[in-house]
Amino acid sequence: MWFKHLHLYRVHDAPALNNEDLVLALEEQAFRPLGGVEARRLGWSAPAGRASEQRLHEIQGHRLLSALRQERLLPASVVNEEVGSRAADIETAEGRPLRRQEKQALKEQVYEEFLPRAFVRTQRFDLWWDTKRNLIGVNASSRKRAEDILDLLRETLGSLKVTPLATRTTPIRAMTEWLGDASKRPDGLILGDQVELKALSGDESVLRGRQMDLDCEEIQTALEAGRQATRLAITVNDAVTMILSDDLALKSLRFADTLLDEASQTEDDGDPVLRLETDFTLMTKVLADAIEQLIDWLGGEAVSTAPTQ
Repeated sequence: MWFKHLHLYRVHDAPALNNEDLVLALEEQAFRPLGGVEARRLGWSAPAGRASEQRLHEIQGHRLLSALRQERLLPASVVNEEVGSRAADIETAEGRPLRRQEKQALKEQVYEEFLPRAFVRTQRFDLWWDTKRNLIGVNASSRKRAEDILDLLRETLGSLKVTPLATRTTPIRAMTEWLGDASKRPDGLILGDQVELKALSGDESVLRGRQMDLDCEEIQTALEAGRQATRLAITVNDAVTMILSDDLALKSLRFADTLLDEASQTEDDGDPVLRLETDFTLMTKVLADAIEQLIDWLGGEAVSTAPTQ
């Protein structure tokens, strides 16, 4: 259950909720499969999947929750094509063009008819809540999906004040400095082989480098021309490799072989729940240390003044 991406949030004034109350709250917002005419649905599921019905795992102050999102995939092109065909038939039969309101009503009718037959896509999103550090990380590929999961958590708890994790030195500034001057790279930081460079004004083109030496002349020339790093592959303390983004999102996480070996060698007696909790414990220890290290490298955490509800 190793995370692939993380969007990080600082928790402010977390509601005091014991595990028993939290489990009951999660049950009230439990995932239910889509009904025939529903377009999408989001709810809490068991992190271990079919192996367990347990919706909350908490180990040494680290909580693991999982949400399932289902949506029906109905391409707009399919709807528009059918609307166009039906509209043409009506116009031919009645000898008049359809009004705008009539076409909109026809579109709604087609959408309702086609929706129950649309393919259903199911996505899982994991949420890690470090209650000791007041930190939440959402394993989602986009910020929008991470915010959806936070909205579900707010609805579940009644309220939740969080802000995106922010640092005194912006990731763009730090990543650009690390690229441009090797002497400014902190101990424990190793550059990877991927980078994204943008000009902050004028030129809107993006330069992307993959599987390349980031100390090469081409990169230095781009930096001298005013481009800055918005995504950078790094390794933190030989423990976890990631692509650090300009919004402090951690993408394409890869954990060290030594950690994966330790996880695989830990006895679980074939119990998938024990395997889940073992992997989660090892992973969050590394992630918590790496995040604290990143915050330190980026000048410390910025003071947040406007938490969102």
